[in-house]
Amino acid sequence: MSELDKVKSIYFIGIGGSGMSSLAAMMLAQKKNVVGSEKELNAITEALSSRGAVVFTEQSGEHVPDDVDLVVYTVAIPESNGDLKRARQLGVPVLSYPEMLGLISKNMVTIAVSGTHGKTTTTAMLAHVLEGTAIAPTVLMGSAIADHKINFIEGAGKYLLVEACEYRKSFLNLSPTYLIITNVDEDHLDFYKDLSDIQRAFKDLVTKIPEDGFVVCDAKNPHLLPVVDGVACAVVDYAGVLPENTKLLVPGNHNRENAAAVFALASKLGIDSKIITEKLETFKGVKRRFEFRGKTAQGAFVYDDYAHNPQKVAAALQGAREVYPNSKIIAVFQPHLYSRTKTLLKAFGQSFGDADTVLIAPIYAAREPFDPSISAEILASEIRANGASAEAFDSIDNIKGRLDQTLSEGDVLMVLGAGDIIRLSDSLL
Repeated sequence: MSELDKVKSIYFIGIGGSGMSSLAAMMLAQKKNVVGSEKELNAITEALSSRGAVVFTEQSGEHVPDDVDLVVYTVAIPESNGDLKRARQLGVPVLSYPEMLGLISKNMVTIAVSGTHGKTTTTAMLAHVLEGTAIAPTVLMGSAIADHKINFIEGAGKYLLVEACEYRKSFLNLSPTYLIITNVDEDHLDFYKDLSDIQRAFKDLVTKIPEDGFVVCDAKNPHLLPVVDGVACAVVDYAGVLPENTKLLVPGNHNRENAAAVFALASKLGIDSKIITEKLETFKGVKRRFEFRGKTAQGAFVYDDYAHNPQKVAAALQGAREVYPNSKIIAVFQPHLYSRTKTLLKAFGQSFGDADTVLIAPIYAAREPFDPSISAEILASEIRANGASAEAFDSIDNIKGRLDQTLSEGDVLMVLGAGDIIRLSDSLL
């Protein structure tokens, strides 16, 4: 299917996911009939329902309409999924999330934000800067910007701003004209062989940029050198471009780098530097990225962060220490995937230096089978070997029990991870 204009009805399998929900919101904005399924309802599905989507919590196939024009599915579901099997039986066009995103990208001037960490915040930051300007892009991203209920912003023209995910090389479906690369580090090693393999994927993405386009990155970063070497498009170095007196609301060195990349790209697109700086200084962040959730009964501050690889964990805690230099910082971390925890064990062990105490939840398996060779206790031991205080727990409920007994007024609790650890924050507030 090459065009979406004739599509009137779309069924989304996994409609509540971070990327899928943004596509569903976009299709609703285009007045298409949107139906979908999600195993559990959440704030995103509620927001979609309020806009007119119909969402089911069963995926047996019975809710896929016979007259649906297109079915879009998240790559997280298996081929045995009932809704997906039903869609195949109907013989209607079926697209994965990356394929659907690529279809949209092909027909718009695409600004893509890539990198192994920092994509969501940088995309949201750039959206905040460009909103209301002559660019005014349509925005699809992995989390809602503060003050927005959903991770989609309807644009006013030809530009698309999108988060470009490297997992399974899905970003190669995109057709970017302008690209930010925040960084390239080891991650998704259940798919990629090593750092060189990841760099090759990013190089393939950069080679898709036309000669009149450009890529923005820290061009002197050794991990980026093989990615941008010899490319046909212009390479814009963001190092040192952010005005020194820029005061961001979001803390951390990583956010200053994100802001520098945004400043460089927006400047290159012709946005006045004063406007860029003013917008950057009013950016409040995104959901689950150093998101302040509230206080516990004891008076401890609770923050949520999606951090799930070593660099993200270290950056989140560095930001917390910057804001609370003299407070006790307690990190609760839920490792995401056996493979990631095992492969990056040593790096994880070195990532918690800014925390006073680390509590480790059981590994969130997600799509992987149980692996007895790695555990929360092994990770806690590695963290202790690097000089930090760490303890493993056999359940999130037991972590809550410990926190109920030990949290004090003024403590800072950082709840970190990409699984279901967010329910700990919900239960403590």
